[in-house]
Amino acid sequence: MKIAIKNIAITSMLAWSGLTFCQNLPATAIANVVQLSASAVADVQQDVLSISLSTTRDGSDAALVQSQLKVALDSALLEARKAAQPGQLEVRTGQFNLYPRQNRDGKNTGWQGTAELVLEGRDIGRIAATAGKLTSLTVSGVNFSLSREQRTKVENEVQALAIERFRARAQEIARSFGFAAYTLGEVQVGNQEQGVMPRTRVMAMAPGMAMAEAPLPIEAGKTAVTVTVSGTVHLK
Repeated sequence: MKIAIKNIAITSMLAWSGLTFCQNLPATAIANVVQLSASAVADVQQDVLSISLSTTRDGSDAALVQSQLKVALDSALLEARKAAQPGQLEVRTGQFNLYPRQNRDGKNTGWQGTAELVLEGRDIGRIAATAGKLTSLTVSGVNFSLSREQRTKVENEVQALAIERFRARAQEIARSFGFAAYTLGEVQVGNQEQGVMPRTRVMAMAPGMAMAEAPLPIEAGKTAVTVTVSGTVHLK
């Protein structure tokens, strides 16, 4: 999987209160201190798909509504488990709620319930095709994300680049002010992940395939992983 590293955004902040050359400083004062930060960003393809499917039933009898929800969920589970594969397509149940329905006067007029099934994994094609076969449920949510392994890999690469740029900038600032070197002060390393909404696309159906069995038309987007290194350096 290719990872696109964007141009590194480097920012530095110099303030007279943070960079001083006074000779008679109190013992507690810190002189020749510079605050700066460096950020690195990588765009990486999302590799985990999660699809939530649900159904709603209502009626005057709570037991009947619950039974209808169970039948719909059991039917979807039976079909989904046929395609299940560890890591590629995981199947799990979501919420299963049953609550009274009330009118404007606050009186119970019946019962309403919701059952949910979640398909999640790395095999996007398998998950989309399976979701299209679950006729007893309808899609209620689609979400893409990064797997734990991919996120860790990308963060490590971007973090190393951000630290390298921080050190290079610190050395450049030291030379610009006539100092030979610097030492690190307090440093913070933070990361941020920002994804995009899934994109829809047209997926061709196999000959003879019913519309209800067509693969769900979705396409993964990308996630921007940002690592920022900020802190202070002491010019020497």
